[in-house]
Amino acid sequence: MYEKEKDLVNAYMRGQMSRRSLLRSLSALGVTAASASVLVNAAATQALAADFDWKKHNGKSIKLLLNKHPYTDAMIANLDNFKQLTGMEVSYDIFPEDVYFDKVTAALSSGSSEYDAFMTGAYMTWTYGPAGWIVDHNEWINDTSKTNPNYNWSDMLEGVRKSCAWNGKPGGELGSADAKQWCIPWGYEQNNLAFNASMLEKAQASLPTNLDELIETAAKLQAGNDGVYGIGVRGSRSWATIHPGFLSAYANLGEHDLNVSDDGKLSAAMNTAGSKDFHAKWVKMIQESGAADWSTHTWYQVGTDLGAGKSAMIYDADILGYFMNGGDNAMAGQLAYAPFAASGNGAPTPNIWIWSLAMSKFSKDLDATWYFMQWASGPEHGLFGATKMDFVNPVRSSVWEDAGFRDRLANSYPGYVEMHDVSAPGASIKFTAQPLFFDLTTEWAATLQKMVANEVPVDEGLDQLATSVDRQLKEAGLG
Repeated sequence: MYEKEKDLVNAYMRGQMSRRSLLRSLSALGVTAASASVLVNAAATQALAADFDWKKHNGKSIKLLLNKHPYTDAMIANLDNFKQLTGMEVSYDIFPEDVYFDKVTAALSSGSSEYDAFMTGAYMTWTYGPAGWIVDHNEWINDTSKTNPNYNWSDMLEGVRKSCAWNGKPGGELGSADAKQWCIPWGYEQNNLAFNASMLEKAQASLPTNLDELIETAAKLQAGNDGVYGIGVRGSRSWATIHPGFLSAYANLGEHDLNVSDDGKLSAAMNTAGSKDFHAKWVKMIQESGAADWSTHTWYQVGTDLGAGKSAMIYDADILGYFMNGGDNAMAGQLAYAPFAASGNGAPTPNIWIWSLAMSKFSKDLDATWYFMQWASGPEHGLFGATKMDFVNPVRSSVWEDAGFRDRLANSYPGYVEMHDVSAPGASIKFTAQPLFFDLTTEWAATLQKMVANEVPVDEGLDQLATSVDRQLKEAGLG
């Protein structure tokens, strides 16, 4: 690195100039944007080494179990910097999501020491934690001899950070003072609207501001665009149908999945008057403006239909809309984004999915593994992934404040930054933490399918669901 370039990068690392100013200055010296980012990333790695003994586990090796995902791609692209920083070796196995969680469960339930850390969803830790398969990461986060002083745990978005912590008591509040940090947030998904801007204009439709308007807009989009259905939402018989747009709207209207009594007993809350009203509207929306094969739709079908121009709008993960606006998708460059609050009152409060990292209780070297964990979830790698790779959504406030990242999104993803900013304060997991989560939400999805297919009236279906849920909770000693 020449002296002028080195001086500029060092000034940036000292906080004396913004990332935008740095890139502009380097460009004036003939440094390309790609080369500039490499220089900054290398400087950040060197800066980390100045304040902490990153070489403590030099020569050691760890192995990761990973899901095939853009977050994984970003980590692999930056992994040489970790190896240079620590002197450690990192190997990994990567599996597609349709088999990934089975691989994790098999490894953990058998007590295998093959993998030191792995990717997980926060919901899964409601099983892994109480089973004794993962650690309480607070032990490492709070140990200054093991965690570098620049890790800045409080930089994590509060709703995301707390959603990854639970005290293990069924019905216990996420992020409570006695909660265990079962996993470390890595990247997350809010649930809001992504829509085809040209289809919205052609139908002369306006962006919806409440649930009734969402239903009306979906119908208008379908009527105003030949061969297109109005709105994409998930419908397969899976817990994953309940957690995105469905629960985000449901919770924003003040409804709950379960009641928690003063003595900690759980009971179904799906058959209240408010819940029945919501379900009736949601069912109507799918019947009138959803996909003809809605009951088969997973994350994949919801996204690809939007990207192919088969649907005009989705109410799902914001990053799903992000990915559909690029690549070889037919509608690339034609999508836009908007926050959504079903109640029409105040800011959105989306339910979230959080891809996280967790250390296996059976790791042969937890301290060495933690060095990888803090690097992979740290601000430096987060900024690299956000600005150079498709690492959306980052979980750190500092990354969201970066002008280069915000400009990148604003230039190609209209409304995305604004959508995130207005939604982030209310974004968190809205489910009640408890060990029957997957069973109960899957049955909820099955009941929703029956309602949409007119196999059972909404009121009757929810009463039957609540009866079944209460029975299962009592049988498990939870109700």
